[in-house]
Amino acid sequence: MKNVLVILDGIIAKKLLDRMVETNTGSNVYDIVYMNDYILPEQKPSNFTFYKFDPTSQSKLKFILDKVIHNEALVVLNTKDDTLSVIGNIRKYKENFHFTVYDSWNLDCNDTKVHYYRGNEVLANGLLEQLPNIPVLAQNIGLKQGEIMEIKIPFGSSYAYRYIGSIAQKDWKIFALYRNHILINVKPSLVLKPNDVILVIGKPEVLTQVYGAISRTAGHFPMPFGNNIYVYCDLYVQQEYEVIDAIKKARFLHQRMKNKELIIKVTRPTTSIIMNEIKDLIKDREGVVLEIDYANTGINTILKEDKKRFDIGLLVLTQSLLEHKEAIKNVIEHKIPIFKVGIEKLSTIKNTVLLLNEEENYEQLSPVVFDISRQLKLKIKIFNMDPIGDLNKDKLISHLENLSKIFNQDIIITSNGNNPMNELKKEQNILQILPIKEEMFDRRRFNFLSTNSDLLSFDLSIYNQILIPIIEGEGK
Repeated sequence: MKNVLVILDGIIAKKLLDRMVETNTGSNVYDIVYMNDYILPEQKPSNFTFYKFDPTSQSKLKFILDKVIHNEALVVLNTKDDTLSVIGNIRKYKENFHFTVYDSWNLDCNDTKVHYYRGNEVLANGLLEQLPNIPVLAQNIGLKQGEIMEIKIPFGSSYAYRYIGSIAQKDWKIFALYRNHILINVKPSLVLKPNDVILVIGKPEVLTQVYGAISRTAGHFPMPFGNNIYVYCDLYVQQEYEVIDAIKKARFLHQRMKNKELIIKVTRPTTSIIMNEIKDLIKDREGVVLEIDYANTGINTILKEDKKRFDIGLLVLTQSLLEHKEAIKNVIEHKIPIFKVGIEKLSTIKNTVLLLNEEENYEQLSPVVFDISRQLKLKIKIFNMDPIGDLNKDKLISHLENLSKIFNQDIIITSNGNNPMNELKKEQNILQILPIKEEMFDRRRFNFLSTNSDLLSFDLSIYNQILIPIIEGEGK
């Protein structure tokens, strides 16, 4: 039990006293000093003792201060003069006593043991948070420095339709989510949706950056997956021309995208000639890191260590590496987007292409498509092919059209009943964006029997592709 002295007067004091009674747990013993009966509550709990007198009277206030040893005190008065007088009276009899004072006058008594609760600042902050695009901070929790923040997911954010487990959370963490005013249990498989409200905790300066990233509707891929582009090279498996091509294309992406660093990881180096070529490619380039693994550690072990160390947001892999399906199948568990190096030149691409398939999967990756297209200055072409006539994609098309307005990017939609792969193969100079699926890394002996356009597209070697982690059938 703690003894608490509360000195009250005015409209705020009445509201405060009502709330104290409502939230009373019986854990404190309150001495309430007041001047006017109108602030008294209807109920008077047994742990509340009321004293009616003017607290500016030294002798009367001394009587209360001497009655018990108070652990805390709260002063909420109507006028500046009364507040200063009470502060002086308390300090006269209690030199080292810490207490809180409601202050709407910007008082400054040079007393470090008095905590001023600035009423005007609290009111201004509360009103400010009603404006759009303003982060909402927890004012009176923790260190009171803004280490807890409420963030609304805007429609068009690249964090929308991302499952929580795929979002890099370094020095911050999502710990609660509200959807339609209902608290949802946070789990890695939960997919964030537009208008969700998340509560995050972390370093105040980090949360400010997170708020900015979530609130932006474009222009920061590979976030939220990570900050950096990472090229994995195994010189024992890859041809030299393939490695050089992959690094050139990664360098192109690094120049165009909002990533921080380009990491080139070389394992099992073969000759000094190829290593010198690699070094020449990145010579005098800012933000490029070259690391060499001589120990033949293996892609899965290396990625497990480097994912957090380098904050990988996009993993660059070539066709020959992807043919080692068993090893790569474990790689996709890291939930990192993959840039699959194709035969076409990346510097000549003109369009981003979506060949629509399952609605839920393409809804999840759609904000990333607009983000990437804007950064690379590409047009967006969408193929809505349904030769069998069993897929209704009207809702997905409407979703993509809404995103085009939000991102202010035109889209070209082609809808017909033609064979989707035949239509795709007519395209040149494109970047195709696909959802990552485990089946892509299974050995398929009879590809011509498949009707899944995602799998058939993945097997094409000509196009450069970005594969985006999605979660199927969960998180809704």
